[in-house]
Amino acid sequence: MAAAHPPSALLPALALLGNALVWGLSWIAFKALHQHGLHPLWSTAVVFGVALLALLAWQPASLRAFARHPQLLVLAAAAGVTNIGFNWAVTLGDVVRVTLLFYLMPVWSVGLAWWLLGERPTRAALLRLVLALAGLVLVLHRPGAPWPWPRGAADQLALLGGAGLALTNVLLRRWRATPPPARVLAMFGGGFATATGLALAGLASGLSPLALSTHGLAWLPWVLGLTLAFLAGNLALQYGAARLPARVTALIMLAEVVFASASAVLLGAATPTRWTWAGGVLILLAALLSILPMPRGRAG
Repeated sequence: MAAAHPPSALLPALALLGNALVWGLSWIAFKALHQHGLHPLWSTAVVFGVALLALLAWQPASLRAFARHPQLLVLAAAAGVTNIGFNWAVTLGDVVRVTLLFYLMPVWSVGLAWWLLGERPTRAALLRLVLALAGLVLVLHRPGAPWPWPRGAADQLALLGGAGLALTNVLLRRWRATPPPARVLAMFGGGFATATGLALAGLASGLSPLALSTHGLAWLPWVLGLTLAFLAGNLALQYGAARLPARVTALIMLAEVVFASASAVLLGAATPTRWTWAGGVLILLAALLSILPMPRGRAG
């Protein structure tokens, strides 16, 4: 009797679940850092800066590889927008709502894949787009409001971060021939450079103040813990994604939504309405349809 999955697939799958757990629970650390006086822009800059230094110390050749592929600067910018959007949004808004809006990849991916990869949308892709848009309308629904519209900065940042994530994924596919260390450096470097630039720009205007003096070093364990978690999560992602099919990897990574939503509800960081849950089902269904293989003869 043949096994459904070879035993060697268990460890890579667990590694991917570990990475999804890190990102799904990262909102706890960012909210804690915000309460300690560290704005999400500064939190992102510090965490990704330390992670970048650790990466360069571990793989110094990644810098030369990155320099040989200047197009990866665009990937760095997209990754920076992704992290800023999500990290800032979860400190301001309802975590379940933010996570669902962030995972609206089917909405953005159709147009981006057509533009950057030349992949014309199929009927299946358009169906996913309709499902995701319907989910978006339900998540943004507000009783008494004539139009479903983002309610504030948290919604807008989550949508921006989700668009950045979709662009990041498309660019990773477009430049998959570039060395993996160069791509990893681009993503960590982009998170650091983009967050640092915006944090410095917002410092003068008061948008991203530094108010750590009254909190001592209570924020430091959160920064170190989050940095180590992100580095471990990235290593787990590299290990798991290299040993499992791309569709399986993407399916397991959707567990991040489950981890984030469940933890937020349990810890009182979210009060999702029935409209939010209904919209979330449609958004996740659209994401699942983009991952699961189509039956032969029905790929259109």
